Amino acid sequence: MKKSNKERLKKIITTWEDLQKQMKIHEITAEVLLEDEYSQWAVTTPLYNIGEQVYQLSPEFKQSYPEQPWNMVAGLRHRLVHDYDGINWSIIVEVVYEDMNPFVQSLKEILDNM
Repeated sequence: MKKSNKERLKKIITTWEDLQKQMKIHEITAEVLLEDEYSQWAVTTPLYNIGEQVYQLSPEFKQSYPEQPWNMVAGLRHRLVHDYDGINWSIIVEVVYEDMNPFVQSLKEILDNM
């Protein structure tokens, strides 16, 4: 059974919130994420799950919110899965510590208006 856009948004939000909790519990800072392979593994799985949910949102839904970085988030998933050895961890740190919170906050607002 195919998930609705609303279900996918909820999954993105809960996955991000769960990742943030785990990062706090395990003290995964930006500095740790740059160097520690275990922390990198722990962070990438939720990120590619988020990217997959974004990828699976309907094209019509994504077109309704063109200001959102849908392609960037879905593309990050592709990069994490298919080019793991080529990951630039500085970019991942930037995504995790600067880009994802505003993105997820905007998704919460979209969800509230649905």
